Amino acid sequence: MKCVSEKSEDKIREAAKRVFLKKGFDGTTSRDIAKEADMNIALTNYYFRSKEKLFMEIFKDLMEMYFQSIILILNKPIDIKTKISEVVENNYQMMKQEPDLVIFIMNEIHKEPERLLVKTALYHQLKSTLFNQQLDEGIETGKLRPIRIESILPLMTSCIEFLFLGKEMHQKIFNMSDEEFEAFSESHKDHVKAMICNYLILED
Repeated sequence: MKCVSEKSEDKIREAAKRVFLKKGFDGTTSRDIAKEADMNIALTNYYFRSKEKLFMEIFKDLMEMYFQSIILILNKPIDIKTKISEVVENNYQMMKQEPDLVIFIMNEIHKEPERLLVKTALYHQLKSTLFNQQLDEGIETGKLRPIRIESILPLMTSCIEFLFLGKEMHQKIFNMSDEEFEAFSESHKDHVKAMICNYLILED
C-alpha cells in the first residue's frame, strides 16, 4: 500500500511540476494538476492538502536543481578556466532540457521574494565556494581581473539563458530553422566560455 501511495505522490508531483512551469502558481489550479496527473482532484488534495503546499515543495526542488548543480561545480578542485567552462556547459544543457525553468523561477520570485527566498542560504553558499576563494586569490596575485562572483556568475548564466528565452525571436530575426539554431547555440556557448575566460584571466 505504501508503494502505491508513493507512486501516486510522485505522479502528482511530476504533473504539478509540468503545470507550474507552464502556468506559474497563479495560473495553475488543483484541477489542472489532477488532470495532468490523470487522477481525481480529491485524491490530489488528499496527498498534498493544498495547491500552495505542493507549489512550495516543487519550487524548493526546482531552486535546488538550478543552483545546486552550479554550486557543486564551483566547489570542484579544478582550475578556474575549466570551472567556468563547466558552469556554462551545465547551464546550456539545463536550458535545452528545461527552457521554462528560469522564467518560472524569476517570475515567482519577482511576485513574492520574501515568501520564496526567506529561507534560502544561497548568498552564503555562493560566497563560501572554492570558486570565490580562487577569485580572491587570483585577484590578489594579479592573475585575474578584479571582478567579483556577484558579476561573473550572471555573466556565465544569463548569456546562455537569454539566448534560449528569446529562441523564437532569434530564429525569426535571423531566419533560422530549429537545426540551425541548435548549431548556432553550440557555437554561441563556446563564444561565452572564451569571452569570459579571456576577460577574466590576465595570466594563463
